[in-house]
Amino acid sequence: MNKQDRNFDDISNKFAQNIYGTTKGKIREAVVWQELEKILATYPTNKPITILDAGGGQGQIACRLAKLGHQVMLCDISEQMLELTKQKALAENLTINCFCCPIQHLDSLINQQFDLVICHAVLEWVADPIELINSLKNHLKPDGYLSLMFYNYHALLFKTVTLGNFGYTQAGLAKRKKKTLSPDYPRDPNDVYQWLIQANFTILQKTGIRIFHDYLTNKSKAETHFEQLLELEQKYCQTEPYLHLARYILVTAKIK
Repeated sequence: MNKQDRNFDDISNKFAQNIYGTTKGKIREAVVWQELEKILATYPTNKPITILDAGGGQGQIACRLAKLGHQVMLCDISEQMLELTKQKALAENLTINCFCCPIQHLDSLINQQFDLVICHAVLEWVADPIELINSLKNHLKPDGYLSLMFYNYHALLFKTVTLGNFGYTQAGLAKRKKKTLSPDYPRDPNDVYQWLIQANFTILQKTGIRIFHDYLTNKSKAETHFEQLLELEQKYCQTEPYLHLARYILVTAKIK
């Protein structure tokens, strides 16, 4: 872990309210799960697979996968996030192995490779993204899948300009406050794709998460017409040019 990497102990209570409990969170969950189901469908239905949720936070995805009978391990650097995961797993009578450590240090604690490695919304918080990708690769079986989601720099730039925040744009989108939910290192998708290729990954699919939601001029429509909005998000999430204007990009990849 780089000393500049983000730990969310100080604002963990904001996540449930500001991310997971909102229309943007519901869209994110629906589209992400749509893609995870495609990966799960490539394995026999009667055989659990091994899954690492790297930087899994409060364990929403981990718990959902554990409910399906899969063997799930979760690591996160936030003790408070892990405690919420443990509470959720206990309440639902689920088994999830939890480790409090940076993803980059997990190999010092376990010597295991997984069928599926998930790393969602972490890449934009670490100072050394290439180190993180290589750490994820080390825990992936040769025929396993990587599900990597990151915050899209282009979407941030586009949204910032449409809001008229020209000064912020001209300042290079530098954060004004450190302890916020706005990522420290928004990623250029082309950089991420190149890092994956250099790490000997083959990119199988690219999916946009929240391609329309964040650009609604009438924000109330996200609530009053949610089902229609979700349908459109799911319909166009893998279609250009909308894909690369999404707030997050989700990449499914395998080692060559």
